[in-house]
Amino acid sequence: MSVSAPPCSAPGRAERGIAVTTSGLEAVFFENRDRLLRFLAAHGAGEAAEDVLQELWMRVSAAPAGPVGQPLAYLYRAANNLMVDRHRALRTSERRDRDWSDAAGATVPGVSDAPGGERVLIARERLRHADAALAALGPRAEAVFRRHRLDGIPQREIAAELGVSLSTVESDLRRAYRAMIELKGRLDAE
Repeated sequence: MSVSAPPCSAPGRAERGIAVTTSGLEAVFFENRDRLLRFLAAHGAGEAAEDVLQELWMRVSAAPAGPVGQPLAYLYRAANNLMVDRHRALRTSERRDRDWSDAAGATVPGVSDAPGGERVLIARERLRHADAALAALGPRAEAVFRRHRLDGIPQREIAAELGVSLSTVESDLRRAYRAMIELKGRLDAE
């Protein structure tokens, strides 16, 4: 059950004469929007602070109504968690790019960076084997692996998207990782 607070204006809308009624956590968000933005900017979000704040708003507005004991502390914690998630995703992306560059070799002036024909064929064959190994796990496990490892989506979001528990997502990932490790072992032995 949602407890309604008195109407408050969203920043920017009051000046245009548009009243926005909010309740509970949304009201606290609007009342402290500038403070949250400064917090994000000062704690590592930098130029992405507005984007992180927008993502926080989307989560707050989509959250099921319910009592929150300390709403401002809850919002600060959620904002911090979003920054941590973004930082991890960025680190993972940078590591993936660095690993790719290391595997592909350094750029040499006058020499094409494109892999040779044999290397392309081997890579395509390995990809077919990986696709088959993932498909053998079932559509949910395959989707979980692809969303988490390739798209960089956090496990909790995947669980919410698929309507399953976090432990189910973790179990599917373990199965997928095991299948990929076994496949790598077989391919390396060839």
